[in-house]
Amino acid sequence: MEPRTCIEAEPYALHVGDESMAPEFPLGCVIIVDPTGVAGDGAFVLAEHDGALVFRRLRLHGDDICLEALGVGYEVIRPQNGLSAIRGVVVQRAGRRRRDHKRYA
Repeated sequence: MEPRTCIEAEPYALHVGDESMAPEFPLGCVIIVDPTGVAGDGAFVLAEHDGALVFRRLRLHGDDICLEALGVGYEVIRPQNGLSAIRGVVVQRAGRRRRDHKRYA
């Protein structure tokens, strides 16, 4: 992976675009992604898969790396590039009300 510039290393916000990570991350909620965050087992990550970015929970089982949805009916993804597919770690969930805010990592 190439070194990141200062701008590329800044955290950014995204809207959750589907129900795959509900109920923890409902459709339309805002997540804050840190592209320099350390991704460990159980971390919520943004990863590259088949030319697109996916939001999933990282699971590490020995040498097996998989990305799983919290919602039912979504396939488990095994990234071909391993951990290098990770583009950032979710560090916060934001919402309209203070009670909807939650920090991760």
